[in-house]
Amino acid sequence: MQRLSELQEELDYWQHLRQRIADTLELAAMEDDELASDLAAETAQLEQELDQAEFRLLLSGPHDRSDAILAIHAGAGGTDAQDWAAMLLRMFLRWAERHGYKTEILDSLEGEEAGIKSATVSIGGRYAYGYLKSERGVHRLVRLSPFDAAHRRHTSFALVEVWPDLGDAVQVEINPADLEIETFRASSAGGQHMQKNETAVRIRHRPSGLVVSCQNERSQTQNRETALRVLKSRLAQIEEQKRREAISSLKGKHVDAGWGNQIRSYVQHPYQMVKDHRTGYESGNVTAVLDGALDPFMEAYLQHTLGE
Repeated sequence: MQRLSELQEELDYWQHLRQRIADTLELAAMEDDELASDLAAETAQLEQELDQAEFRLLLSGPHDRSDAILAIHAGAGGTDAQDWAAMLLRMFLRWAERHGYKTEILDSLEGEEAGIKSATVSIGGRYAYGYLKSERGVHRLVRLSPFDAAHRRHTSFALVEVWPDLGDAVQVEINPADLEIETFRASSAGGQHMQKNETAVRIRHRPSGLVVSCQNERSQTQNRETALRVLKSRLAQIEEQKRREAISSLKGKHVDAGWGNQIRSYVQHPYQMVKDHRTGYESGNVTAVLDGALDPFMEAYLQHTLGE
């Protein structure tokens, strides 16, 4: 029924667009000078709408309409890398805010001095996964380090993982005997305990080695359910990768968050530039990109994948 509703919505969209085009052609055929300005305005709107419609065709993957779960892991670079991971988290949260998406930090591990070692975020909204799948990979930052007393230039890395949040639709069977479940106290920044009870949950799936945790919810039961949801989504993605690799259509091998593996570089010194190494797309406004202006990079990636 959900799929039927989505198809009906898609059909209604294209039928409405086709009707608008027909009405505009009928208006043009009247050759009325008084309607010229209205005709020009409607034509411009239709051109813009058709461009958007054409782009939507790039988001036609099996899970592109789904919500997304995004994880960030600090890589090589010590404290700078942990600070960089926190900067990336802020960037994605700001991007989601621009799109009106709902976000929830499911789990985070603070760095010793600054930033975060890792974080997992749920991002809910139409096409969230379709857009965010372009961000999967290693992100590299070059800047004058605020943590270096000599203020030298440092290079930091962070790994971004993205998978669709399939919710209750995930068709993955998990044997309870394959799970190691432990509870612990949820903690906030600075190591202060948020609660006295052990409400946070960490689950390890023995066959795959996957470990997921959640400490955002107030009860242990809620955290357990959320962690299981994340685990099922990750296992579903692994199965999807296996199927695609079998027909050589997916190159999804794991990469280390270090030199030579970056998909995108953010340079703040000695010049200002963000460059995507897969598509060649770049921007000189690093501040805007780190403030969530990611759409041009995402769109360039989606266009680029058409040629693969």
